[in-house]
Formats: sequence, C-alpha cells, structure tokens
Amino acid sequence: MKTELQAIDTIRHTIEGAQAPPLTDNTAKQITAAQTAIVYCEGNFAKIDGKTANGLVRHSEVYKIVAIIDSNHSGRNSGMVLDGAANSIPIFGSLNAAVARENIIPDTFIYGMAPSTGRLSTVDRGVVLEAIARGMNIVSGLHEYLSDDEEIAQAARERQVAIRDIRKPKPSKDMRLFDGSVANVHALRIAVLGTDCAIGKRTTATVLARALNEKGIKTVLVGTGQTGLMQGAKYGVTMDAVPPQFCCGELEGAIVAASDVEQPDVILIEGQGALSHPAFCTSAFILRGSQPDAVILQHAPKRAHRCDFPNMPMPTPASEIALIEAFSEAKVIGVTINHEGMSDAEITDMIAGQTEKLGLPVTDALSRPVSHLLAMVVSAYPDLRQGTPKAAV
Repeated sequence: MKTELQAIDTIRHTIEGAQAPPLTDNTAKQITAAQTAIVYCEGNFAKIDGKTANGLVRHSEVYKIVAIIDSNHSGRNSGMVLDGAANSIPIFGSLNAAVARENIIPDTFIYGMAPSTGRLSTVDRGVVLEAIARGMNIVSGLHEYLSDDEEIAQAARERQVAIRDIRKPKPSKDMRLFDGSVANVHALRIAVLGTDCAIGKRTTATVLARALNEKGIKTVLVGTGQTGLMQGAKYGVTMDAVPPQFCCGELEGAIVAASDVEQPDVILIEGQGALSHPAFCTSAFILRGSQPDAVILQHAPKRAHRCDFPNMPMPTPASEIALIEAFSEAKVIGVTINHEGMSDAEITDMIAGQTEKLGLPVTDALSRPVSHLLAMVVSAYPDLRQGTPKAAV
C-alpha cells in the first residue's frame, strides 16, 4: 500500500505544487478521483473577490467545472457574465439547484472567493457543511484552513471526504532557503507582475503560456497563488502562506524543478500583489526568488484606487516600471491592460496612448488578438524561434 500511496502522492504534488501535506490512506483515492466540481462564489462572481471562480471558469486542467453558485446571476451563463462569450458552465442560486441539475453529485465543492479577510463567513460555513453532507470533497484557498476547523473536519471524517487547503504550507523543516541555483536555469524567465492585486496577472500569464506552447516554444507556468494551483499549475507555491525567510527559496525550488523536469524554453512566473503595494510583500520575493530576465506589467487604467484601499491611489505604469527596474536587474518588456470598466474604443485609445508614452508594446490579453501578446515576447527575444531563449532584449 505504501508504494501505491507514494505514486498517488507524486501525482497530487504535481497538481498541488510543493506545499501539499502527505496523503493518508483515507484521502488518497478520493483526491485523485475528483474531477467534476461546483464553484461557490456567492455575491462575487465576475468581481475582484471572485477571482478564484473567475480563473477556474476561464481555465482549469484539474477539475471539470460544471456549475457556479451566485444568486446575483442565477440562470445566466458564466462565460457571458464574465467575458461576454458563452461557455458550458451555468450559474445557479444555490447548491441545491446546482446539484439538482447533475445526474450524479459532483466530486468537489470549490470555495471560489478570495475575501480580504481570508476567512469563512457564517453563511458560507453552512454551505460548506451542506456540500460535505452530500459527499463532496472540499477545496479552499482561504488563509483559514478548513481541515483545522473542528466542526468541518469532523463532518468530513464522518462522510469520508477530503479537504484540500491550497494555502496550507508544508512544515518549515521541509522548506528550502534560497541557494542561488536558479542562476543555472537556462530557460528564459519572465515574471508577470502588476500595479495591484486581483488585476489579471495570472490570466495574462495563462494566455501567454498557451500561445507560446502553440508556437512550439515550450513554456511552463509557475503558480504563486491559490487559484493557479487549483487550475493545475504543475509547479508552484502559494507565496503568501510561506514564512518570509523561505519564500525566495521555495519559489526558486519550484523553478529549478520545472527546469530540470520539463526542459522548457520559457518559464513564466505568476505575480502577486504589486511591488509598490505596502500591504503585500510577495512581489519582492517573486523578483528575488525567480531572478527573472524580464517582466510584463499588468495595469487596470480605470481602477482609481487599490483593491480594498479606497484612500490609496493606483500607481502609474511608468512609476511601477521604474520601481521594478530599480529593485531588480529585470527589464520590463511590455504592458498588458485589464479592461475593467472600459469600452472597446477606450481600450484602443489606451493601448495607443500608453505605447507612445512608455515606448513599450502594450496590449490586452483578453480583448485583443493573442498574437499581440506573443509578439511582445518574441520581439524582445527573437532568438526564441531558434531555441536560444536568452539571446536578449
């Protein structure tokens, strides 16, 4: 049995990143079997705090998302609500309604929100317990670990279902310190950073990774947050759950592992927060730990202030670029736009204006042809076509 569990654990670590705790006999089969999922995002779908649900609707390699729960959009199509393009994922007003639509109970219930508190509300707790009572595994990216909650953990044991806390780190004794081995990685390393949190860094990185791979430029995306790992990033670490002294080393380890196993041409590193944001330190660790060759910056022009900080104005792309380039040896090679609150005409004008102002290529990963995003990288590193990725900006 030990050999079988070790094999299953290897698969699970591939899915969950380097932080997953060891499997037990009781949970191994359930986790590897789970595929279909309902994502809970009450009151927040297509909003900033619903970024986990938003990301899973757009891309998921691990789970087949069969429904979203948000009573504000009940009866609508999630793709239409999120991006104006229909998909196969409907939105329901309750767990009962979502389950009633399926022939069998879905395998997994995913808590699809990232509230600033990082904690479970009383109402949401009731829904989680209802999902457990129905025999569904639970996946959560909250800072509050549901597997440590006595009531929820007991309910899961009784129903013999698994709880997967994405942010729950491995023991500190098993964490690694930065040792400089990232310097031996030959792949081009590009970090996708931003001017704020929940601004589309992961989405842009996912779109770019797909585009590069489709062009035959082997690319691996290293996740640094709960949503990326839920989506199926094979390598990564939830940076904001790791003690600061290990952040750089843990990320370095994920990048080195991706390089050794995959032998890619490009490694994309998902950003978190913003280097200039005083509430987050993860961007600093990402720049130090990954030692990127280049950075792509994501910005939301219509966002007046930082998320959850109404008295904190957004920085300009120019000021964030100056800070990134002063803090690291990486050069910013382009800017991508988050078009929230913008008309198509405004997007066009903004791209033209910022391109001229910054002297850099600017595009929108979702509303403009993906070839523009691809060209941003290939124009900076033309030798990627010849398989010599670092032949330079």
